[in-house]
Amino acid sequence: MNLYDLFVKPYESYTTLQIFLESFATVFGILSVYFSIKKNIWVYPTGIISTLIYVYILFNFGLLGDCMINIYYTVMSIYGWILWAKNSKDNIHVEVTWASKKEWVYGILLFILSLILVTIIYYYKPYIDNKFSMEGASLGLYHLDWGNWLDVVTTSIFLVGMWFMAKRRIENWIFWIIGDFICMPMMIYKGLGITSVQYLVFTIMAIQGYVIWKKSYKEKKVQ
Repeated sequence: MNLYDLFVKPYESYTTLQIFLESFATVFGILSVYFSIKKNIWVYPTGIISTLIYVYILFNFGLLGDCMINIYYTVMSIYGWILWAKNSKDNIHVEVTWASKKEWVYGILLFILSLILVTIIYYYKPYIDNKFSMEGASLGLYHLDWGNWLDVVTTSIFLVGMWFMAKRRIENWIFWIIGDFICMPMMIYKGLGITSVQYLVFTIMAIQGYVIWKKSYKEKKVQ
């Protein structure tokens, strides 16, 4: 399989609007990560724009299970926005720290609960994708392929990452790095080549974010 088959051919059946929206969502997604690296509260408004566009894209593709997950991302972004606004030192930037052992326990529990929740969503996905009608729909996990199972895992990873980011914990970048790296081949498999490139950029930026946040914390302790 060549680059044309991976990044061009899937878009032959897409409308100009669909390609534009995916590109637009990608730009705002990258902006969101950039602002996150800078510990800038604008990480949330730009991220919300990106996730809302993906809600629209996935809804129109009939991927209502994935659409519901992006709605959850949007809600978590609003939660993070509120927390950062309360703890910003100049209404824009925030200070960061490492997570406590108690927060790690909460993070692990959130990961497990997310795995269960997303698996349940996929269990009911035939019903959801059938426009919430049981006519002709058969519930179960039989329809999941390796890409869907990876989606279950990465969604849970990202939810924990979002929670740690909302709490301004440096460890959030570890979850983004792992999840973004896994998402690159997964998005190519789903026919979203532009989004797969976005996750490549996300992986590089997440590594940079981890280094910068860690350095910022060390500099603060020295002061």
